[in-house]
Amino acid sequence: MSALLHRVGHACARHRGIVLLTWLVIAVAAIGGAKLVGQQTSVDISLPNTDSQRATDLLTEKFPQQAQGSSPIVIQSTSGKLTDPKNSKAIADATAALKKDDLVQSAVSPVTPAGASQLSKNGMVGYINVTLDRNLGQVTKADAEDLADAATKPIEAAGMKAATGGSLGQVVDEETSDTSAGIGILAAIVILLLTFGSAVAMGVPVLTALFGLATSLGVITLLGHVFGIPDTGPVLATMIGLGVGIDYALFIVTRHREGLSSGLDMRDSIAQAVATSGAAVVFAGFTVMIALGSLAVAGIPIVTAMGVTSALAVFVAVLIAVTLLPALLSLLGARLNALRLPWRKGDEDPDGSPRWASFARAVCGRPWIALAASLIVLVPLAYPVTKLELGQPDTDALPKDDTQRVAYDLLADGFGAGFNGPLLVAAKIDKGDKDQAITKLEQGLKTTKGVALVTPSQTNSTGDVALITLFPTSGPSDQATSDLVSTLRTTTVPQALKGTDATAYVGGITAGYVDLADRISDSLPYLILLVIGLSFLLLLIAFRSVVLPLSAAIMNLLSVGAAYGVITLVFQEGHGAGLLGLEGPVPVVSYVPLMMFAILFGLSMDYEVFLLSRIREHFDEGESTHDAVVHGLATSARVITAAASIMVLVFGSFILQDDPTIKQFGLGMSVAVLLDATIVRCLLVPSLMVILGARNWWLPGWLDRILPPLGLDEGTAPAPAAPSPDAPAPA
Repeated sequence: MSALLHRVGHACARHRGIVLLTWLVIAVAAIGGAKLVGQQTSVDISLPNTDSQRATDLLTEKFPQQAQGSSPIVIQSTSGKLTDPKNSKAIADATAALKKDDLVQSAVSPVTPAGASQLSKNGMVGYINVTLDRNLGQVTKADAEDLADAATKPIEAAGMKAATGGSLGQVVDEETSDTSAGIGILAAIVILLLTFGSAVAMGVPVLTALFGLATSLGVITLLGHVFGIPDTGPVLATMIGLGVGIDYALFIVTRHREGLSSGLDMRDSIAQAVATSGAAVVFAGFTVMIALGSLAVAGIPIVTAMGVTSALAVFVAVLIAVTLLPALLSLLGARLNALRLPWRKGDEDPDGSPRWASFARAVCGRPWIALAASLIVLVPLAYPVTKLELGQPDTDALPKDDTQRVAYDLLADGFGAGFNGPLLVAAKIDKGDKDQAITKLEQGLKTTKGVALVTPSQTNSTGDVALITLFPTSGPSDQATSDLVSTLRTTTVPQALKGTDATAYVGGITAGYVDLADRISDSLPYLILLVIGLSFLLLLIAFRSVVLPLSAAIMNLLSVGAAYGVITLVFQEGHGAGLLGLEGPVPVVSYVPLMMFAILFGLSMDYEVFLLSRIREHFDEGESTHDAVVHGLATSARVITAAASIMVLVFGSFILQDDPTIKQFGLGMSVAVLLDATIVRCLLVPSLMVILGARNWWLPGWLDRILPPLGLDEGTAPAPAAPSPDAPAPA
């Protein structure tokens, strides 16, 4: 691989014009196409072989006008009841405006007989029940905003308060990641400027990362019109694509500057940088992509889609690092070190920083102390994960001025918290015992503990499918609601329909999230084993050692476990939640730990690969394991910590987003990278390698013969000067 990448780097540097033009055409096509068609994301949850999905499938096939569910336009009167003439007219005007919209299938006013159940007991709060004629994933943010404006303007003009809730409100409130990305970029600029000491060298990683991010987001936007991509997909892709894009370019530019400092020709230096650091980039990038691709094994479409979009951003970042970046470096030539900071020399020291060299000698000189110190930090941080409980997105945690939150609060005040999480009971019935089955089902639902209200059943035109909507007494994210869903499925519905031919399923968004949490709880152990296994195999091929991949897997689990512990402590238990702009504890969204594991395990392998590749180079030059670890850490620690600092600040900037789910990703991933690049890579890895000594490089002879020759050091490292005293005997 290194030899192949050496040729790729040399060719891209030589034919820089063609490479730059090709990437420009690709970017213009992707970004232009995205601008033309607009962004379209999905807020739907589909979970094959679950009760909620069976309910959705039944309604889609037999009762399509109810399959999409409904979203409320919530109204509150500040003077008089909603049924007063002035207020009633404004609500009628809003309802008429909704019905004229092509997206709306039906809109039921709370001040009509048909919508009497949509009016609170005191008559001061109500909602227009809006049903769309298509999946919300097919509704753009602009369309949703136009629809919400058409409904709320007449109501607000009459002096009443209005807010759009439900899934429609989620589309209206959909956030962009521009502000967070901007803060992350500014932080990266400062760190790169201090690292390189040159404004031009600083600009190269930032420019290529932004170019790659814009290209990948353009492709993701286009894919959103073909596949269901959740609204968090582009935000996650931005977070990951920006971080790895800057990091990958940072490693290659650093190696190139070292090559120039050692007297290499411009193109040879570029080719050597791509062959060494570029090979590490390819292995690290593919490790991240494998981890993200493994999410498909869970069989959860929303999680698979988030994994695919994030993996796409990483794939583009890798391609740009080994093709566009060499072409750009060739174009800049000696100007790469221009505009230097006056207090910095600008040349890279191939032997690394003297301060990091002293630190490396201290760690490797007392490995058992360093190992113990690492565990003292990581184990207590990971302990709270033993209390982790998976939940669902909590609208109650959104800022109070978000339309979803306003609608949530108004419904809770007027009808009770459970009105924000209705459950849909879809029943397939035989015409012969239709009345008996529906009556028994309605009665059973009404008498179930935890049910606040059951609406009269609705039957489709053929009379073989009925829909009953019920509202819990507890909020959507409460454990009591999850328990109610379980009770309905295991006890209430089977007992009510006993002796009939009817079959009923409990569905709706709230029930869907309950199923999602259950599915993820079942899938997470298998995903962990799969990702660890694939990463082990990749590192085995890369470093031709059994011990190194095994120890890497254990250490990565420690850093991921510590990140899990932190989000449990902050979000689930509420310690320090106010510092993040939250009012108190919020549930850890079920898919966050699943996504975090795949992302963090992959990203932690980045730093593992970059560190071990440097150590392996020194070991192959004939140094002992102890000296190879010292020199490898000394030469890579500064750039690894700089890269990690960028990643931490990029991820951390997303804590500023209003969405609590994005806050969880931002905090968890920034903490994990911080711990991984400092405690794990600078203390735990070197101390453990020194303790293990020659055992680090153990590889059975039979395994060595069957592994493909794709090591990071092949074709680039000099031949050993002399056998190492603790080097393993030839297989």
